[in-house]
Amino acid sequence: MERYMLHFKNKGYGPEHSREIINKARDLTSDLNASVRVARIASKFVELDVGVEKEDLDTLVETLSPIGSIDNIRHVIEEEIDKEQGIKDGVFYFNNERFWECHEALEGAWKQCFGREKELLQGIILFAVAFAHAQEDELSIGIGMLHRVLEKLGTSPSEYHSIDVDRIRNKAVEMQQANNLTIFEI
Repeated sequence: MERYMLHFKNKGYGPEHSREIINKARDLTSDLNASVRVARIASKFVELDVGVEKEDLDTLVETLSPIGSIDNIRHVIEEEIDKEQGIKDGVFYFNNERFWECHEALEGAWKQCFGREKELLQGIILFAVAFAHAQEDELSIGIGMLHRVLEKLGTSPSEYHSIDVDRIRNKAVEMQQANNLTIFEI
Protein backbone atom coordinates (compact mmCIF):
# COMPACT_ATOMS: atom_id res chain seq x y z
CA MET A 1 0.00 0.00 0.00
CA GLU A 2 1.03 3.55 -0.69
CA ARG A 3 0.73 6.27 1.95
CA TYR A 4 -1.20 9.49 1.28
CA MET A 5 -2.26 12.57 3.21
CA LEU A 6 -5.76 13.52 2.12
CA HIS A 7 -6.98 17.02 2.96
CA PHE A 8 -10.74 17.52 2.88
CA LYS A 9 -12.27 20.98 3.33
CA ASN A 10 -13.36 21.37 6.93
CA LYS A 11 -17.13 21.58 7.35
CA GLY A 12 -17.01 22.89 10.93
CA TYR A 13 -15.10 20.12 12.69
CA GLY A 14 -12.69 20.76 15.56
CA PRO A 15 -9.99 18.54 17.05
CA GLU A 16 -12.59 17.17 19.47
CA HIS A 17 -14.19 15.49 16.44
CA SER A 18 -11.03 13.59 15.53
CA ARG A 19 -12.21 10.23 16.89
CA GLU A 20 -15.65 10.69 15.32
CA ILE A 21 -14.03 11.41 11.93
CA ILE A 22 -11.62 8.47 12.11
CA ASN A 23 -14.49 6.12 12.96
CA LYS A 24 -16.66 7.56 10.17
CA ALA A 25 -13.79 7.23 7.68
CA ARG A 26 -13.14 3.65 8.71
CA ASP A 27 -16.85 2.79 8.45
CA LEU A 28 -17.08 4.38 5.00
CA THR A 29 -14.04 2.47 3.74
CA SER A 30 -14.73 -0.89 5.40
CA ASP A 31 -15.37 -2.55 2.00
CA LEU A 32 -12.18 -1.15 0.43
CA ASN A 33 -8.63 -2.40 0.57
CA ALA A 34 -7.52 0.72 2.41
CA SER A 35 -6.30 1.75 5.82
CA VAL A 36 -7.27 5.00 7.53
CA ARG A 37 -4.58 5.56 10.14
CA VAL A 38 -5.17 8.98 11.68
CA ALA A 39 -7.49 11.98 11.45
CA ARG A 40 -6.13 15.43 12.24
CA ILE A 41 -8.43 18.44 12.31
CA ALA A 42 -7.14 21.88 11.28
CA SER A 43 -9.19 25.02 10.93
CA LYS A 44 -9.46 24.76 7.13
CA PHE A 45 -9.18 21.03 6.51
CA VAL A 46 -9.53 17.51 7.83
CA GLU A 47 -6.35 15.52 7.23
CA LEU A 48 -6.57 11.76 6.85
CA ASP A 49 -3.40 9.69 6.85
CA VAL A 50 -4.28 6.70 4.68
CA GLY A 51 -2.80 3.64 3.04
CA VAL A 52 -4.19 2.51 -0.30
CA GLU A 53 -3.00 1.12 -3.61
CA LYS A 54 -2.50 3.89 -6.16
CA GLU A 55 -5.13 2.49 -8.52
CA ASP A 56 -7.71 2.61 -5.69
CA LEU A 57 -6.99 6.19 -4.60
CA ASP A 58 -9.79 7.84 -6.61
CA THR A 59 -12.32 5.34 -5.26
CA LEU A 60 -11.11 6.00 -1.71
CA VAL A 61 -11.41 9.77 -2.12
CA GLU A 62 -14.92 9.43 -3.55
CA THR A 63 -15.93 7.07 -0.74
CA LEU A 64 -14.69 9.59 1.85
CA SER A 65 -16.51 12.54 0.23
CA PRO A 66 -19.20 12.69 2.96
CA ILE A 67 -16.44 14.04 5.24
CA GLY A 68 -15.85 16.97 2.89
CA SER A 69 -14.73 17.89 -0.59
CA ILE A 70 -11.14 17.03 -1.39
CA ASP A 71 -8.72 19.94 -1.27
CA ASN A 72 -5.32 18.29 -1.55
CA ILE A 73 -3.72 14.86 -1.93
CA ARG A 74 -0.08 14.28 -1.08
CA HIS A 75 1.72 11.04 -1.80
CA VAL A 76 4.01 10.41 1.16
CA ILE A 77 7.32 8.90 0.19
CA GLU A 78 10.71 9.04 1.83
CA GLU A 79 12.74 11.28 -0.37
CA GLU A 80 16.00 13.08 -0.09
CA ILE A 81 15.41 16.79 -0.20
CA ASP A 82 17.75 19.74 -0.35
CA LYS A 83 18.14 21.18 3.16
CA GLU A 84 17.06 24.68 2.13
CA GLN A 85 13.99 23.31 0.34
CA GLY A 86 13.10 21.15 3.35
CA ILE A 87 13.18 24.19 5.62
CA LYS A 88 11.18 26.28 3.14
CA ASP A 89 8.59 23.48 2.79
CA GLY A 90 8.49 23.01 6.57
CA VAL A 91 7.69 26.69 7.13
CA PHE A 92 4.95 26.55 4.47
CA TYR A 93 3.38 23.44 6.02
CA PHE A 94 3.56 24.84 9.57
CA ASN A 95 1.96 28.12 8.52
CA ASN A 96 -0.84 26.20 6.78
CA GLU A 97 -1.56 23.93 9.78
CA ARG A 98 -0.16 20.89 7.98
CA PHE A 99 1.93 19.98 11.00
CA TRP A 100 2.66 16.35 10.20
CA GLU A 101 3.97 17.33 6.78
CA CYS A 102 5.99 20.10 8.42
CA HIS A 103 7.58 17.45 10.62
CA GLU A 104 8.40 15.31 7.58
CA ALA A 105 9.89 18.19 5.56
CA LEU A 106 11.99 19.50 8.44
CA GLU A 107 13.15 16.00 9.28
CA GLY A 108 14.57 15.75 5.76
CA ALA A 109 16.59 18.92 6.46
CA TRP A 110 17.47 17.75 9.99
CA LYS A 111 19.15 14.64 8.60
CA GLN A 112 21.63 16.94 6.88
CA CYS A 113 22.49 18.99 9.98
CA PHE A 114 25.04 18.58 12.74
CA GLY A 115 25.61 19.82 16.27
CA ARG A 116 23.66 22.80 17.53
CA GLU A 117 21.81 23.28 14.25
CA LYS A 118 20.46 19.74 14.53
CA GLU A 119 19.17 20.43 18.07
CA LEU A 120 17.52 23.69 17.01
CA LEU A 121 15.75 22.07 14.08
CA GLN A 122 14.62 19.22 16.30
CA GLY A 123 12.99 21.76 18.64
CA ILE A 124 11.01 23.22 15.75
CA ILE A 125 10.05 19.71 14.60
CA LEU A 126 8.83 18.86 18.10
CA PHE A 127 6.66 21.99 18.09
CA ALA A 128 5.04 20.84 14.84
CA VAL A 129 4.48 17.37 16.34
CA ALA A 130 2.87 18.97 19.42
CA PHE A 131 0.35 20.69 17.14
CA ALA A 132 -0.24 17.46 15.20
CA HIS A 133 -1.17 15.79 18.49
CA ALA A 134 -3.56 18.65 19.27
CA GLN A 135 -5.21 18.10 15.88
CA GLU A 136 -5.84 14.51 16.97
CA ASP A 137 -7.55 15.79 20.15
CA GLU A 138 -4.47 14.90 22.20
CA LEU A 139 -3.88 18.40 23.55
CA SER A 140 -2.28 17.23 26.80
CA ILE A 141 0.40 15.32 24.85
CA GLY A 142 1.09 18.42 22.76
CA ILE A 143 1.36 20.66 25.81
CA GLY A 144 3.60 18.09 27.48
CA MET A 145 6.03 18.34 24.56
CA LEU A 146 6.63 22.06 25.08
CA HIS A 147 9.30 21.42 27.73
CA ARG A 148 11.29 19.37 25.22
CA VAL A 149 10.75 22.05 22.56
CA LEU A 150 12.30 24.68 24.85
CA GLU A 151 15.08 22.32 25.87
CA LYS A 152 16.05 21.69 22.23
CA LEU A 153 15.79 25.36 21.24
CA GLY A 154 17.97 26.31 24.22
CA THR A 155 19.83 29.55 23.67
CA SER A 156 20.08 29.14 19.92
CA PRO A 157 20.29 32.21 17.69
CA SER A 158 17.18 34.37 17.49
CA GLU A 159 16.68 33.58 13.80
CA TYR A 160 17.21 30.45 11.75
CA HIS A 161 16.79 30.96 8.02
CA SER A 162 13.44 32.81 7.88
CA ILE A 163 12.23 31.38 11.22
CA ASP A 164 11.95 33.70 14.24
CA VAL A 165 13.26 31.32 16.92
CA ASP A 166 12.77 33.87 19.73
CA ARG A 167 9.09 34.05 18.81
CA ILE A 168 8.82 30.25 18.94
CA ARG A 169 10.50 30.22 22.36
CA ASN A 170 8.17 32.95 23.66
CA LYS A 171 5.09 31.21 22.25
CA ALA A 172 6.12 27.91 23.85
CA VAL A 173 6.47 29.57 27.26
CA GLU A 174 3.12 31.38 26.85
CA MET A 175 1.41 28.14 25.85
CA GLN A 176 2.88 26.26 28.80
CA GLN A 177 1.56 28.94 31.16
CA ALA A 178 -1.87 28.95 29.48
CA ASN A 179 -1.91 25.14 29.31
CA ASN A 180 -3.11 25.42 25.72
CA LEU A 181 -1.73 25.40 22.17
CA THR A 182 -2.63 28.34 19.96
CA ILE A 183 -1.97 28.45 16.24
CA PHE A 184 0.58 30.96 14.98
CA GLU A 185 2.92 31.30 12.00
CA ILE A 186 6.66 30.86 12.08
